[in-house]
Amino acid sequence: MESNGTVPRAPRNRSVVLGVLAATAALLLAQAASGTNARLVLLLVFLPALLAGLGTVAQTVAVSVWVAVVVVVSTALFPPPSLEARVGTLVAVIGAEAAVIGLCARRVRRERELSRMRQSAVALQRQLLRPLPVTTADVRLDGLYRPVEEDAMVGGDLYDVAETPFGTRVLVGDVQGKGLPAIGTGFAVLSAFREAAFREAELTGVADALEAAVERHNAYAVQSGEQERFVTATVLGLHGPGGREVGARVQAVNCGHLAPYLLRGDGRVESVALPAGIPLGLASLAESTGGAGPRAVRRFALPADGVLVLLTDGITEAQDGSGVFYPVERGLAELAGTPAGALPEALDERARRWSGGRSRDDVTVLAVRGPGAP
Repeated sequence: MESNGTVPRAPRNRSVVLGVLAATAALLLAQAASGTNARLVLLLVFLPALLAGLGTVAQTVAVSVWVAVVVVVSTALFPPPSLEARVGTLVAVIGAEAAVIGLCARRVRRERELSRMRQSAVALQRQLLRPLPVTTADVRLDGLYRPVEEDAMVGGDLYDVAETPFGTRVLVGDVQGKGLPAIGTGFAVLSAFREAAFREAELTGVADALEAAVERHNAYAVQSGEQERFVTATVLGLHGPGGREVGARVQAVNCGHLAPYLLRGDGRVESVALPAGIPLGLASLAESTGGAGPRAVRRFALPADGVLVLLTDGITEAQDGSGVFYPVERGLAELAGTPAGALPEALDERARRWSGGRSRDDVTVLAVRGPGAP
């Protein structure tokens, strides 16, 4: 892929030339060896058709011209029995190549349009998300957001930080689906968080406000014929420092999102178990089936030398060639000596190496530590 991850990379000109010459030589030798009047050289017309789906318009035109020249020369050296057959062959070849060039031009134009749309969506999403790092009276938050590279549409990762009278509040989440509709849902969640974080004294009240925002957004989506979506999220409330041994006191409400990881100063890594939570937008459905209760708060301490790592499934669902998911806990343990500010980039780099550079979803990694921690 290109460095921006939006337009497929065309094959190199050298590879195209070598491939075309090899195919031409093979067909000409096969025709000579057959000792018959078989017109095997006409099979070359498939080369521009194959290239039209991968290469540039210039490459497709060049190969089409080459094929037409080879067919003309072959027809002159080994003419069909009638003039009509000769003319018909040339007209068919030229017509087929012209159609292939047109299809290639249409494909390239479509890819460029999708690229512009995706770049606009990425730019919009970046404007909605807060620049990192962020330092408050309670914590310092470093992070990374990287849009998916192998998809035409941007994903729905979201995060935010708010320094409020109730402490620092952090949101990380992932909207179901991709594209501008997913960004719209994410914007509804972010807007609700930026108000509720300052208004609601209890963290569960913030989560309830986010739930209401997704429900309202889904109601508008249904009216306009769009798909309803849900959002997985974790909402944190941090107060600190809590003492010499405690960098911050943490409250967490889980809304169906991935569990955070705690990387301690001695290199130990543990997954922070949070009470099971229903994703935002599904609470009413869960209540109607008797499967939902009030959202619960988990309280724990963030050590002064510890780092709390929040992430989305762009990391956890990175797969190697055999389909094995990236072992996040082991990866964090291997990065135990990495400064917290460099930890998100380092974790993303390891996950990308694990998957061979393939990305299936947006990547968000947040590293939360006490304001005075290294």
